[in-house]
Amino acid sequence: MASWTSGLDGTWSDRAARMALSCTVDGGDPEAAELVRRLGAEGAWAKVAEGALGEPWARRAAVTDLDLVERLAARAAVRFVVPGDDEWPDGLEDLERTSPIQRRGGVPIGLWVRGPGHLAGWVAQSVSIVGSRASTAYGTGLAADLAAELAEAGVTVISGMAFGIDAAAHRGALAAGGPTIGVVANGVDVAYPPGNAKLFEAVARDHLIVSELPPGAHPTRIRFLARNRLIAAMARGTVVVEAALRSGARNTAGWALECQRPLMAVPGSVHSRASATPHLMIRSGQAVLVTSAAEVLELVSQIGQHPLVPQSGPERVTDAMSEDQLTVFEAVPARRRAAAGDIALVAGVSMPVCLAALNALADRGLVEAGDRGWRALPIQALKQVVR
Repeated sequence: MASWTSGLDGTWSDRAARMALSCTVDGGDPEAAELVRRLGAEGAWAKVAEGALGEPWARRAAVTDLDLVERLAARAAVRFVVPGDDEWPDGLEDLERTSPIQRRGGVPIGLWVRGPGHLAGWVAQSVSIVGSRASTAYGTGLAADLAAELAEAGVTVISGMAFGIDAAAHRGALAAGGPTIGVVANGVDVAYPPGNAKLFEAVARDHLIVSELPPGAHPTRIRFLARNRLIAAMARGTVVVEAALRSGARNTAGWALECQRPLMAVPGSVHSRASATPHLMIRSGQAVLVTSAAEVLELVSQIGQHPLVPQSGPERVTDAMSEDQLTVFEAVPARRRAAAGDIALVAGVSMPVCLAALNALADRGLVEAGDRGWRALPIQALKQVVR
């Protein structure tokens, strides 16, 4: 064991103990999170080293070299953020009140962060966009467009740097000028998957890469599951674009619900298996159907900050009519002429009311008077009035 681990006498800093724990136990281990909650980071490290979480973790603690880890972090310009730091996202504390999902849970012990962005500042107004790695052209295009529109509105786009929907979301945000955060299941100095290396480096250079795992760590299935809770907890809301019934995106959606964040889903074709999870979540009432950035912003923003503009169909000539005018207009024949008295009788209004309405309609070019009475203008003429 390296010299810095000797003499567990309370002289360690909380940061050093958390860094050591992050190098020893996998992120999202509920037992480790509970030890830190009860005993503090230093006390938890002592227990782990003694074998409280089992012999494998104690052996890993015995060979953990924090000096080496710190050198790796410095080489990649990586910083370690812990609770109480200015960059620590407040939303992560909600994980303390959630139940484990698939044996993962709890507040992260610390976060390894790479990139120039300010983590807490960027997640204050953020949305996570997640979905299938095997996305369709529809899903990929929609995720990119949605991310770009959110980025243009000043919203940080969070996703997991995977193929498919994740990569499309990051690229959409980058195309619009960002900001975007990649939350990964490996070290922030490890570009994974290798096919996304250029995207990874672009995000790391100008935006943010975040992980619970120390530099050099490689991904595993359980680490992806742990990563998903960070994506959900840091964001103000989560959007699922495409996802099969068994998928990591569905796991992330579960964490969004556990953290009481708005969960949104984009509909797809009823024939597309890629949209099976979004459709199921909408049908069961777990997620709100969204089709645009405006609808997402309405759900994740403070009340009244981003109200939706009511949508309506094309304007009709009758929209601006008063009730009396509409009643009279509907009583005016189009293929023949009728006297004002007959129109008033059909409309069920008095003669003065009928004449006032007819004159108002005539001023708008909707009816015309003649020697033999009144008639409505032909439909084509009415269309010209609307134009």
